[in-house]
Amino acid sequence: MTLAVGTRLGPYEIVALIGAGGMGEVYRARDTRLDRTVAIKVLPAQLSSSPELRDRLEREARTISQLSHPHICALYDIGREKDTDFFVMEYLEGDTLAERLVKGALPIEQVCRYGAEIAEALGTAHAAGVVHRDLKPGNVMLTKSGVKLMDFGLAKAFAAPAPIEALTSSPTRARDLTTEGTLLGTVPYMAPEQLEGRQTDARTDIFAFGAVLYEMAVGRKAFTGASQASLMSAILTSEPPAVSSLQPMSPPAFDRLVKVCLAKDPAERWQSAHDIGLQLAWIARGGTDQPPAPARDLSFAPRWLVGLAAAGVLAAAALMVLYALRRPSRPPAAPIRFAVRAPVGTRFTWIPQHNLFAVSPDGRRLVFVARSADGRDFLWVRSLAEPSAVTLPGTDGAAAPFW
Repeated sequence: MTLAVGTRLGPYEIVALIGAGGMGEVYRARDTRLDRTVAIKVLPAQLSSSPELRDRLEREARTISQLSHPHICALYDIGREKDTDFFVMEYLEGDTLAERLVKGALPIEQVCRYGAEIAEALGTAHAAGVVHRDLKPGNVMLTKSGVKLMDFGLAKAFAAPAPIEALTSSPTRARDLTTEGTLLGTVPYMAPEQLEGRQTDARTDIFAFGAVLYEMAVGRKAFTGASQASLMSAILTSEPPAVSSLQPMSPPAFDRLVKVCLAKDPAERWQSAHDIGLQLAWIARGGTDQPPAPARDLSFAPRWLVGLAAAGVLAAAALMVLYALRRPSRPPAAPIRFAVRAPVGTRFTWIPQHNLFAVSPDGRRLVFVARSADGRDFLWVRSLAEPSAVTLPGTDGAAAPFW
């Protein structure tokens, strides 16, 4: 039952209902002792009816409350008012990642930045022995100070000691593909070991993290199905299309990072969220910087060794010069010619002193401007190995493309 405005739960006064889900209703409330705004999560009545489950909730809450990280939503308190159990959490302003994804994919630089912040939060919790078990866009809040990971570890606290009957009892149901309040979490982001009822650990979160990164980059879920049975089968047996096949501008390193996250076998995934964060930061910098090789200090080497090394260098240089002088000259490369047609429903336009086409530095892709039937110019990218091009969202009004 929804709580009325003004209801008191201990020292907390309900201000407004801000959300509801399988794990309970969430309210904005005022802490009358400290005069601050907090979020109150009121747990479902069925969870409050079991003394054993309430004890487990309190134990998990004590562990979670010890997590202190700028990208983890803080858990302040746990309480009980008559027959109502509730959590008191940090109040956050912003949109969830799920709400943002309704608008479509995020730019790759935002994906890397938000992803690195999620990885930091996961790494901190995993180091403390806490696994999320229900990582999904709805549990990631986008705030002015960065992402905040919510409901951390609560999936385990809410877990009922039952097998996966909740998922298998109605395998052909097409809607409601999330099963919250159980050991399993939310189906589209669940790792194979969760679906099979096997032991879960930090690598289970890494699989879910890969699914979230994929959805951020392409704007759609990594695994889909018309029913729970087909969705579970997709997670267990199939691979999602590569990110670059849907977003041609995404770097190959990001493709590989997500693919390793989504490995079916936990042993073949990234083993640490911290390492994923480092990879994302490297990709965000362009993926080109490499640490220089350590310099060898020869100041204490024997003189004969230094002389031998110098002689070796001179000999190698002489051989290279001799090879360059005597090798046959290569014939000039044959020119490559190909035709590019405007995509269906568009036409090419020419603007003086503006490039219409640009070939990528590696010679594998072509970007060009084409005008749609309603007179708007967009960027299109085509792999030279493919016959068709794809448009780049958000490039309305583009001109003079370059790499």
